[in-house]
Amino acid sequence: MTPVKGELLAKINLPEDLRMLPEDDLPQLCDEVREFIIDVISANPGHLAASLGAVELAVAIHYVFDTPNDKLIWDVGHQAYAHKILTGRKDVFYTNRKLGGISGFPKIKESKYDAFGTGHSSTSISAALGMAVASSLQDKNGQQHIAVIGDGAMTGGMAMEALNNAGVSKANLLVILNDNRIAIDTNVGAMKEYLVGITTSRSYNRFKDLVWKIMGGNTQYGANSRAIVKQLGNAVKSSILKKSNLFEAFNFRYFGPTDGHDVVRMVKLLRDLQRIPGPKLLHVLTKKGKGLSNAENEPTAYHSPGLFDRKTGEIKKSECPEKLPPKYQHVFGKTMIELAEQNARIVGITPAMPTGSSMNMMMQVMPHRAFDVGIAEQHAVTFAAGLATQGMIPFCNIYSTFMQRAYDQLIHDVALQNLHVVFCLDRGGLVGEDGATHHGAFDLAYLRSIPNITIASPLNEIELRNMMYTAQLEGMGTFSIRYPRGRGVIPEWRQPFEKMEIGKGICIREGKDIAIIAIGHIGNVALTAAKDLEKEGISTGVYNMRFLKPIDTQLLHDILKKFKKIITIEDGTVVGGLGSAVLEFQNDHGYNAKITRLGIPDKFIEQGSPEELFRLCGFDAEGIKSEVKKLT
Repeated sequence: MTPVKGELLAKINLPEDLRMLPEDDLPQLCDEVREFIIDVISANPGHLAASLGAVELAVAIHYVFDTPNDKLIWDVGHQAYAHKILTGRKDVFYTNRKLGGISGFPKIKESKYDAFGTGHSSTSISAALGMAVASSLQDKNGQQHIAVIGDGAMTGGMAMEALNNAGVSKANLLVILNDNRIAIDTNVGAMKEYLVGITTSRSYNRFKDLVWKIMGGNTQYGANSRAIVKQLGNAVKSSILKKSNLFEAFNFRYFGPTDGHDVVRMVKLLRDLQRIPGPKLLHVLTKKGKGLSNAENEPTAYHSPGLFDRKTGEIKKSECPEKLPPKYQHVFGKTMIELAEQNARIVGITPAMPTGSSMNMMMQVMPHRAFDVGIAEQHAVTFAAGLATQGMIPFCNIYSTFMQRAYDQLIHDVALQNLHVVFCLDRGGLVGEDGATHHGAFDLAYLRSIPNITIASPLNEIELRNMMYTAQLEGMGTFSIRYPRGRGVIPEWRQPFEKMEIGKGICIREGKDIAIIAIGHIGNVALTAAKDLEKEGISTGVYNMRFLKPIDTQLLHDILKKFKKIITIEDGTVVGGLGSAVLEFQNDHGYNAKITRLGIPDKFIEQGSPEELFRLCGFDAEGIKSEVKKLT
């Protein structure tokens, strides 16, 4: 447990304790909360920079609003650490993202103060609008609904859909746009340019000061508040701005931009906004990484920095990284450049994850052929489809968990039209501490039911390179390659490309007693288990399928003819994936082997280290050996 150093924070366990403080103490409390976050996260890795920038927001909101009766949603949820600390989780904050500890994201079942789970992005306005409408239908008209949307989440199309719907409602809804001008990487697109324009406009800022003088200071809203707001709204739409305010066009009452780190001013402003009915948007400016100079200067590196030195802020690097196998994402990034140099039709696409996916490598070398489209997975996929219709070969790199957000586009816009788009699904399988919202558990299963798609997963870095090379060859159509978070197994991974035979698996260890059928990196764990079992007199064959679709039917015939006891292993849900495919094949062809399926069970898996979660799900080496012994 990390001791609480601040005298004010030590007294705060719940928001009602916070509300007992005088306003003049709030800046000190914010400093103490920020220092506490830095203390804990330096030794217990988590999302850092975004939460450091949202401390004053969390303090001001809980100080003014009657949470949890008033509903507060944080979007994206990795900016909500201060919120967690202020809502009863201070003493267990050191367990953040650990097995059995608290989640790194807001989670309904964890706390009554977490009104909605927000591990993905751009969902808060929709959810808050739903809550506001429900309150109205239930005659809870005094209830407030606050959506804090930031860290790039406003670039998501779903946020625009929600604004469009909310603007014609009479919902008691406050959207707080936490504008730090960065998501994980730097924000992109017209929305970013618009927000930059509105925050740097001299005429607009003069208008903003006028708003503050009327709303803030010593003036309190009385009976004429609606008339004042209407008058100011009309002024906004006049010549002062010279062009329409986007949020006003959505029929929101817009306020700001204002300093999101001036907690006392924020409190006054939020109190005034409480009294204004209908949909409102408050635009606040914050600094991602606020309070830690390294994080302020390098917010991308400090988004989730791992272990770092509390005093210097320096990120602690792994020992002798040059001796370790590379991360799969690094191999992807380097291979993209090699392939794009050979094939001028190749382009790269990522939805706001250039650094996380290593697409940033291609962006640096070929910026005109690599595109960050913002937090917009649906657009990314259909954008790729459009490129493919004109002869380009898009490599669309999306984390497995985020690919779920573009399922219809994948089916309707790509596979149905049999377009040549290559999906590189990073973070396939159990990703570790980010937990249930981020595990790539479902892609093998949800892709397998779609026609016109090749589904591949590499055993190692060399197979990843060869799958990427094969996927860009003429006539390959829709192609999905999924690979895990973390390192591969081969330090010397740079080898000449070889075309892979589609739908062809291989035996990577001969055996006679039992067969293990694996797909993807998890096959390396199966190999380790088989070698250990050999020492105990159990001869175990290991088969690397490489492709889930089309699956190697001849190899399955050979396996089912030879073995009566089979284990399938996949770092994905056991429902509908490799194990299901093997069972279906056996049923269709009349074999009668005893087949045990290992994989992610049919439930949502919480956070923990990858090693802990593999053990929990039973497909670490010891779990595999245990299942083999049960069968033999």
